[in-house]
Amino acid sequence: MDVGEARRLFEQHGLPGYRGEQVLSWIHRHGIRDYSQMTNLPAYLRDELQGIAPLRPASVAAERRSVDGTIKLLLEYPDGNAVETVIMRHDYGVSVCVSSQVGCAMGCSFCASGIGGLVRNLTPGEMLEQVLEASIQCRSMGAPRISSIVVMGSGEPMHNYDNVVRFVRLANWNKGLGIGYRHITVSTCGIVPGIRRLAGEGIPITLSVSLHAPDDETRSRLMPVNRVYPVGELIAACRDYADVTGRRVTYEYALVRSVNDSPRHARKLVELIAGSLCHVNLIPVNPVEEAGFDRPDQATVQAFADVLSRAGISTTIRRELGTDIEAACGQLRRRVLGEERGRSR
Repeated sequence: MDVGEARRLFEQHGLPGYRGEQVLSWIHRHGIRDYSQMTNLPAYLRDELQGIAPLRPASVAAERRSVDGTIKLLLEYPDGNAVETVIMRHDYGVSVCVSSQVGCAMGCSFCASGIGGLVRNLTPGEMLEQVLEASIQCRSMGAPRISSIVVMGSGEPMHNYDNVVRFVRLANWNKGLGIGYRHITVSTCGIVPGIRRLAGEGIPITLSVSLHAPDDETRSRLMPVNRVYPVGELIAACRDYADVTGRRVTYEYALVRSVNDSPRHARKLVELIAGSLCHVNLIPVNPVEEAGFDRPDQATVQAFADVLSRAGISTTIRRELGTDIEAACGQLRRRVLGEERGRSR
């Protein structure tokens, strides 16, 4: 709920509306998900709330900690479904990578999230809880507060559009987490109607697009969504997004050895996006056992980046975080599910 809805809920039950805002503050700002710990509420009200709006928090089903400080959590919701959340420490602060769905329907060939398909959408509250749990983890370590959010975990955010946008607004609430819109990134594999809709929301978040190839033949091999929204249509929507919002679009490009990493691919990418407000983030592909793809060597990655940079395109090579704990989307969930199935045999 947003603060207006919380106030109305309390008023409908004959309670002061401001109590709703108090409860949301406890949840958002302090990560408290137990009414008994909300000490500025009367004892009778805490008991009543258990029946009116019971809180059913997720639990940490698994945890992995990297030598580089990255933390990966597998959060299990009350219905038994689980998603991954990754906490990453950077020079500029702490970011949390949020999942938007349990599983994924998009079937990208290099991604572990879609193996097994889509299970269900996450609610705005379930996405928010991932950030709350990450905040609790940071406080327990004496780490800085969460400064940015990337909706780049399991799932396709544009296929859960309404819930994702509501989550973004909740994360921005100034009496809660207070994450500025400019510090929130939403990723998509290329759902063109969602990109165009997001441009009209009036929220200046960053759009990140999983591009991964500059031509339809290569991209369709890697990403089935390209058969519905081909490269030209996708880039046109991204250019329009940048024009409408004034925000730079980030293109994520996972480099796969002998698939999309040649100088020819780099030159095609330049032709595709030159002159637009954008940034390219090159990612040596994460090793996913089921995909069978290999990452290129460092010289190939650098050569690809050099082609883009010489053309005046802002380019970075992603700093790898959490490789030793399988921090790529879907890997921990799949590992834990596999272990559970093995034990049940």
